[in-house]
Order: sequence, then structure tokens, then C-alpha cells
Amino acid sequence: MSLPALLIGIALATGQVMAADRNDERQCREVKAKIRLVQSKMRAGYTRAKGEKLQSELRRLRVLRKAKCR
Repeated sequence: MSLPALLIGIALATGQVMAADRNDERQCREVKAKIRLVQSKMRAGYTRAKGEKLQSELRRLRVLRKAKCR
């Protein structure tokens, strides 16, 4: 493989990694915003059934946050 072809391959691979990192960062921000929204709804008061749904959603979002945020 020639040097120019190798450099092009490295540049493409690096670009893909950087794009994936930006996507993870965006998803991380979105998950954190959703967590804040659920927490806000919880502070506003709720019925028992609604509280259980909110707690379940909060647990799900925290798992996503752990996976997406470094």
C-alpha cells in the first residue's frame, strides 16, 4: 500500500471515530436533558401510578447515561 493511500485511510478512519464521538456527546446531552425533565416532573407532584412511571423512566435514563456519557 502506498503512503498516500495509507494516509487517506487513516484520515477516513479518524473522521469516523470523531463523528462517533460527537454523536455520543450529543446523545449524552439529550439523555441528561431528559433526566432533568423527569426530575422536574417529579418535583411538581404526582399520583402513585405516575410516580412509578417516572421512577421507571428515570432508572432507564440513568442506564443510558452510564452507557453514553464518559
